[in-house]
Amino acid sequence: MVRAILENRTPNLFAIHYEPLAWKIANLILIPQFAFPLSAIEKRPPLSSTARRAGWVGCNILLHAIPPDARIAIITNGRPVSPKEVRREYARVRPLAALDAKQRGWTLDILNAVRSLHKAEFTLPEAYSLERSLAQLHPANRHVRDKIRQQLQVLRDLNLLEFVGRGKYRLR
Repeated sequence: MVRAILENRTPNLFAIHYEPLAWKIANLILIPQFAFPLSAIEKRPPLSSTARRAGWVGCNILLHAIPPDARIAIITNGRPVSPKEVRREYARVRPLAALDAKQRGWTLDILNAVRSLHKAEFTLPEAYSLERSLAQLHPANRHVRDKIRQQLQVLRDLNLLEFVGRGKYRLR
């Protein structure tokens, strides 16, 4: 899966939550192929030597590591979302596909991190408060604050974030 992300070969993912007794889809989301950061992939232990596919290594996809912006609702609480709204949400995040896979990972991680602040507007010092968690996701990067500033600019250029002025940002 990591190789697929780096080579831009990741498929779109449809995640379904259903009510088995009612035979009803409760929620359905689309995660576009360009919305998987490497931080969302968790390696599983290899299958045991007695398994039919002994040694095979799978992965878990950590949905919480994918920004809410990239989890596009198609059905919510048993009700379909209008096709117009689904297309609008997809078009909003589609510019991420133009980024290189490694850069896109940073961009998605920064977007997810600032979303975790649970604020529509935030300041640069608040973004810097996320430095430790971002450093854990990207241990090879020794200039995390610089990367935070750079990726906030990328998110601004992608129209996912608005620079309000004087170190203040607004999520769109």
